[in-house]
Amino acid sequence: MIRSCVFAALSIFAVHCLAAAADYQIASVNSPLPAAAVSPEIVAAIQPTMIKVAKGDSQVVCEIWLAKEWPIAADAKPSGEIIYPLTPGQLIGVIRYPRKAADFRDQEIPAGVYVARYAQQPVDGAHVGTSPTRDFLALLPAAKDRDPKTLDYKTLTTTSKETTGTAHPAILSLQAAAETGEPLAVRELSEPQWVIVRFLGKANQGGAAKDMPLEVVVVGKASE
Repeated sequence: MIRSCVFAALSIFAVHCLAAAADYQIASVNSPLPAAAVSPEIVAAIQPTMIKVAKGDSQVVCEIWLAKEWPIAADAKPSGEIIYPLTPGQLIGVIRYPRKAADFRDQEIPAGVYVARYAQQPVDGAHVGTSPTRDFLALLPAAKDRDPKTLDYKTLTTTSKETTGTAHPAILSLQAAAETGEPLAVRELSEPQWVIVRFLGKANQGGAAKDMPLEVVVVGKASE
């Protein structure tokens, strides 16, 4: 009887430990972007602090470096299905994947370094119902995206397709972010099965600097 109780207790403890180990974590690390990974022009536009997203204590999901500043037009504001007042094609940051991952379309992202740029989902029948918002980050191979200036739609999508090797760009879904909250946070949803990270960037709108939160689905795919 005692042995059974001890075994049961140990089993419960083991399950609890496994569950805890599977939790996602986010942390700010004083680690600049490796200069060899991207162009000197991109390096100059990036903050020296890295945001690390990990599963458990050791499995790094991705590492994110944000742009020093996100310029925003003085009259820009969210509208309808658009939740961020950003310009399509503008530089958001750089993301490094230590191992292969998957984007919001469940397309493979090879291990490597990518430039992350703001993008908006097209308004057409092929994209209806795939996401509650039209805001995304497009991932472009760092070797092919060397200038921090804002890209036009064709260049943005064509270059991002080289990440996946498919007819679709590599994308991460952006979700609405509350103005107040923790500067860094990660949350897991059970339905849909998403892992969402929150971080603050430096926006400059009409000459006024301010913190701007973004929330990104780093693990999980569209419900289609």
